[in-house]
Amino acid sequence: MSNSTTTSRGFTLVEMVVSVALFAIVMLVCVSTLLALTAANRKVHALQSVMDNLNVTLDGMVRDIRMGSVYDASAACSSNPGGGPKDCTQGGTQFSYEPYGNGPSGIATVYKFDNNPGDCGQSAVAAGCIVRSKNGGPFQVITSPQVQIQSLQFFLVGASKGCSVTPCDLTQPKVVIEIKGTAPVLNSAAKSTFHIQVTAVQRLLDL
Repeated sequence: MSNSTTTSRGFTLVEMVVSVALFAIVMLVCVSTLLALTAANRKVHALQSVMDNLNVTLDGMVRDIRMGSVYDASAACSSNPGGGPKDCTQGGTQFSYEPYGNGPSGIATVYKFDNNPGDCGQSAVAAGCIVRSKNGGPFQVITSPQVQIQSLQFFLVGASKGCSVTPCDLTQPKVVIEIKGTAPVLNSAAKSTFHIQVTAVQRLLDL
């Protein structure tokens, strides 16, 4: 008879240490990536909420302007080459109109750009907001304090009716609203820049 000896060999201490270290590194990378994705998702939702607020405000403003009449952007017009007395072909920071069903009072609704951070409830130096006056009342802020409006321009054509003025106006009143600004990202110093442009054409025929 012959005796045979079988030797079973397991992991060494060095192999175990290397395996645990590699596992820890992989888990650290995975957890860091997961946390970064979660933070990015929160920031996107916060930014979307701010932008939704601005879009709702802008939609309401455009809808009211379309239903209104007697457009006028001459009060704060930068330049108006080729336009009528109430037009502003090169853009202005204020726009007024008589809302639908205003009656004989003739009190206009006024939108304008306010670049005073104190009025807008903001601390940033370069911040601004959109304000509105209805029925001759004081101006009130209609944009969220988190949204920093840097530029608001109203481009108006066709505000003068018929050919009673020079040049002859046979254009349906139309205003293009251009807004530029920034919105903060939650828990971050970064900001998202936006540039929005919408057009409102008066529904009441004015040719």
